[in-house]
Amino acid sequence: MKNNFKLAAILIGLSPLSVAAQNVAEYNIDEIQVTGTRARMDMKSSVRMVQVLDRKQIEASSAQSVNDLLKLVAGVDVRQRGACGVQTDIGVNGGSSDQMTLLLNGVNISNPQTGHLTVDLPVSVDDIERIEVLEGGASRVYGSSAFCGAINIVTKQEKQSNVGVNLSGGSFGTMAGGAHVNYVSGGTTNRLSGGYSRSDGGTDNSDFKKGQLFWNGGYQSRDFDVKWQAGFSNMHYGANTFYSAAYNNQYEENKRLMVSVSAETKGKLHFMPSVYWNRSYDDYVLIRTNPSVYENFHQVNVYGADLSAYTDWRLGKTAFGVEVRNEGVLSSSLGKPLDEKMYVRIPGNDGFYTNGDNRTNISYYLEHNVILDRITISAGLLANMNTALDYRYRLYPGVDVAWRPVSGLKLYASFNQALRMPTFTDLYYKSPTINGNIGLKPEKNSDFTIGAGYSVPAFQMQAKAFYRHGTDMIDWVKYNAEDSYHSANFNLNNMGFELASAVNFGEIWGESSFLKRFSAAYCYIHQERKDDAGVYRSNYAMDYLKHKLTASLAHRIVGNIEAQWDFRLKNRNGSFEKYEGEKTTGVLTPFGTYAVLDLKVQWQHKDCSVYVQASNLTNHKYYDLANVEQPGLWLMGGVKWNLQF
Repeated sequence: MKNNFKLAAILIGLSPLSVAAQNVAEYNIDEIQVTGTRARMDMKSSVRMVQVLDRKQIEASSAQSVNDLLKLVAGVDVRQRGACGVQTDIGVNGGSSDQMTLLLNGVNISNPQTGHLTVDLPVSVDDIERIEVLEGGASRVYGSSAFCGAINIVTKQEKQSNVGVNLSGGSFGTMAGGAHVNYVSGGTTNRLSGGYSRSDGGTDNSDFKKGQLFWNGGYQSRDFDVKWQAGFSNMHYGANTFYSAAYNNQYEENKRLMVSVSAETKGKLHFMPSVYWNRSYDDYVLIRTNPSVYENFHQVNVYGADLSAYTDWRLGKTAFGVEVRNEGVLSSSLGKPLDEKMYVRIPGNDGFYTNGDNRTNISYYLEHNVILDRITISAGLLANMNTALDYRYRLYPGVDVAWRPVSGLKLYASFNQALRMPTFTDLYYKSPTINGNIGLKPEKNSDFTIGAGYSVPAFQMQAKAFYRHGTDMIDWVKYNAEDSYHSANFNLNNMGFELASAVNFGEIWGESSFLKRFSAAYCYIHQERKDDAGVYRSNYAMDYLKHKLTASLAHRIVGNIEAQWDFRLKNRNGSFEKYEGEKTTGVLTPFGTYAVLDLKVQWQHKDCSVYVQASNLTNHKYYDLANVEQPGLWLMGGVKWNLQF
């Protein structure tokens, strides 16, 4: 298998397209918001490479959720528990789901309870305009949780009023429907969308019901712009063996509410104030048919404000500002015991939240960008204080350099440092099979990246290498076969490289060409552990994705009918205790290698499209997480209709 991966990397490297590049194209580069700097900068001048999944690629793919879309990016590790966006961990360049910041239209919606719940979104695939992926440390720009990278989901905000509906159905009793209305009047835009889906699930106890509602809008004037968004999501699902293979009848319910408002003034000095609030509810049941055995309730509140500014002057762009973020949890188990007078009744339940914790994160930042004809240099400093750690400010520097020797070619290097606080689950969670650790230290890292990218309309290429020196990295481990899982600190260094290329045949041969698009990418990661603790099994950080190969091909069949094939090959480090029923076999089984092929065939005419798709076309049995078997062949079909007015 090792030789096969070497061959794959060589083939990509020798391809005329593949000095390397994004697995996804970089179109509309002036619109990209995640540029790795505080001051706004177009992609041409930026110092970091941002991978972009644009609207064309989203519509052509067989993705049913944001998680499915991110599977197409080589440097992103998608560890799926349930299908169709139910419970997925997203990591970047070997990092865990807790080490990645998720942004919705530039607003941080990461969940401090646990990264398992971060990607519970109030938006559907049909709401998304593009997804931007910034790999590598970005804490000085997007906050401490951007330890290994940031992902920004940008939703649609069309300039033309329209309405639309979509309906779909398929295997395992899956049904889904959604609708939206977008209204434009003068300088004001409002878009309201909603959807519902349900399924019996492709494996035992994996049924789900999901609903979401999302409103976003904006106002533009000569002097300032304002943007707003509000969302609600509600999900009920069978949790199979999600958290422990010793219990295969788990169940969970999640709700999320979020709202934010941001603005930007125009002129020489740009002020960019923003405020946001997120609330999530989590109800977890160990045995679905008997909740009284073990049930947890959690409520997480996050609110924040950011006041930043930047200005253009003779020596470049300078940005400065302050961000305050408060994270609080009320729970039946997470946090410190509350005084009985402080108990809070659990909504819809006779019980009370008996535990809680709260922490405030304050960051001051300063950044300067020198932008020359062929060179951009960005240097910044973050002064950060967290009340859960102490009241001392710590400094985290970063510098990025990009050189553009010829049009379309960019060579870049970056160095960034970061600190990340443990999640409330890392600190406090206790169950029959896992134990949190109140004594955990915050994670610290130093991140180095070098790379090159070449982009023109017909094709894109990218190559990069990275090294991340990690101190006190958090993982959940067992020290022997009879042990329960514990959260603990380890010194872990991740290093690797990524190669990718993409070609748009329509730019070469015209829109009528048989071949439309092709992309391929390969990512390799190696990890070193610099401590002598004897670990029997890891659950997250040491079970990193060692090899990932992706490829996508879109082609025309006849007339307005097109097909897209999405392939991915993954090899994960580590092993897991194999269970039969609810009993361990005592045998450690390597995650090993698996390949998955997806297909979507679509007919489109003006404002209507009809499609059929197949996920896991070869019906392959595989695992992203220990003992959580993924569905086999999953067929879906649907129709989408949109009308402008």
